[in-house]
Amino acid sequence: MNLGLRCVWLARAVLFCCAGIAGSAGAADYRLLAGGEFRSVLPADGERSAARIQPFWLRSTPVSNAEYLAFLQAHPQWRRGAVPGVLAGADYLALWAGPLRFAPLQADAPVTQVSWHAAQAFCVSEQARLPTWYEWEFAAAADELRADAREDPVWLARILAWYSRPANQPPQAIGLQPANYYGIHDLHELTWEWVEDFNGLFVSADSRTQGEQKQLAFCGGAALSLSDKNNYAVLIRLSLLAAMEANQGGNYLGFRCARDPVPHLSGVPNE
Repeated sequence: MNLGLRCVWLARAVLFCCAGIAGSAGAADYRLLAGGEFRSVLPADGERSAARIQPFWLRSTPVSNAEYLAFLQAHPQWRRGAVPGVLAGADYLALWAGPLRFAPLQADAPVTQVSWHAAQAFCVSEQARLPTWYEWEFAAAADELRADAREDPVWLARILAWYSRPANQPPQAIGLQPANYYGIHDLHELTWEWVEDFNGLFVSADSRTQGEQKQLAFCGGAALSLSDKNNYAVLIRLSLLAAMEANQGGNYLGFRCARDPVPHLSGVPNE
């Protein structure tokens, strides 16, 4: 197993212990996606190969302020002011009125200003994890009627229009838009979303010689089709994630969780 993947699995195991998981997975709604071969903007071989996505469960909605408050009540170590800076910076839940008060934000709006570490800890509390980039991109390719709507210029224009809106107001309530083909809400037009492997998306093959500096490269080559206008929206998301650190958040950066068909979050898989 490569070092980056081992670190992900170790992080899952540590968060599993730190979150104090012992009970049920909760009442969140998860939808099963069959996966399969998928034409990603990040080809699996850095050139043209399709990604192979295993079946996975995905939360049908992003995590809300009310749901995150319940998590904080059960896990006080993740409250604002209690989390070490290496896990959550100064912007962590900065718009909340207090450590356990999300006002003036809406209870049914997606929680934002949550670090990658905190998002992972929440997901572990649901016996889950953050989705990988390929899983998120696979689910987000669907519109209301089709598993892959990325060739539809009308749908793409609607998504791109969201990026041009002023970001001076908190996100609206979850579920105002119809669910997509898989029954998943708000993958577009509401927030950005953390993915589990965000910090490996744009790292070149010789990153170890460059202090792990993030670059707009993948497998050392031009994996992205920057000239394809159909990729603009997803490339914007990739660019944002590439600029983030794991202890940072953002006013429009939220998250949802995913599960494997057979949970195995409590240990590191065999090599």
